[in-house]
Amino acid sequence: MTDVLSIQGARKRFGATQALDGAEVGLARGEWLGLLGPNGAGKTTLVRSITGRVRLDDGSITLLGAALGNGGSDVDSVRQRLGVVPQEIAIYPLLTAQENLQIFGSLYGLRGSERRDRVAWALQWTGLADRAGEPTKRFSGGMKRRLNIACGILHQPEVVLLDEPTVGVDPQSRERIWEMLGELRQAGASLLLTTHQLDEAQRVCDRIVIIDHGRAIASGTLEGLVAETVGRGRHVTLTLDRAPDGTRWGDRFEVDGRCIRSRIDDVAGDLPQLLTTVHDAGFTVEDVRVEAPSLHAVFLHLTGRELRE
Repeated sequence: MTDVLSIQGARKRFGATQALDGAEVGLARGEWLGLLGPNGAGKTTLVRSITGRVRLDDGSITLLGAALGNGGSDVDSVRQRLGVVPQEIAIYPLLTAQENLQIFGSLYGLRGSERRDRVAWALQWTGLADRAGEPTKRFSGGMKRRLNIACGILHQPEVVLLDEPTVGVDPQSRERIWEMLGELRQAGASLLLTTHQLDEAQRVCDRIVIIDHGRAIASGTLEGLVAETVGRGRHVTLTLDRAPDGTRWGDRFEVDGRCIRSRIDDVAGDLPQLLTTVHDAGFTVEDVRVEAPSLHAVFLHLTGRELRE
């Protein structure tokens, strides 16, 4: 696939802080890419450099075949094909949903019937058609989020940057937002998503890039990242009828109350042996949970468990 967005050797320093230290990221046409990293890893600086809000000290950014960073009409033109959905709600609270969409449509250069058609489409797409005439200050958090997304993509951009698009919303609204973004992707848009919701990124993204200390430290599909880091083994948790004596299990199990945990490579071959071992020791197994390696495990393996603010 052809890259619609390519970032090479991106470096940016703010005083003593090296925000970007040679980061390299590519977004393929039609791809849904997850950009993940701890707080302070450089994600926000990278996204802002794409939008033109931050000028890199070194490196290059190419968007839809045009080199960004030098200004000029070509750059301005190509950025019109970029959609940005910020984490902060960017709609006007005293205006209605329809008025917000009309204003953003005008800012994108939409006029007349084209703007009317796009506004009507956005109200249907977000499920807000029946609330089109209400001031958005009355909207729930999920409704505001959906409208925020619509305002960022009203001009049908080819590349969309999404910064935490589901933060602070209920599960139903979150699911609707993922459906909306999936429809954008099906229509041909290429999506770059930043999120701390690792389970959601694992579910929706084609590929993951993990950035830390200003560099892309891993890139690939979930399956590939798992194989390169934590391995494909499964974690098994057995809940017993009573708490066992931890000393009797040796190094094979980790004991936590009535639960014992172990790692197995072959579910079909190893799990029956574990169950037999526990049964022969006089315990009854009340529950079995087998967990596949997750993006969460990969993320912690690569970035560590230290909390960063």
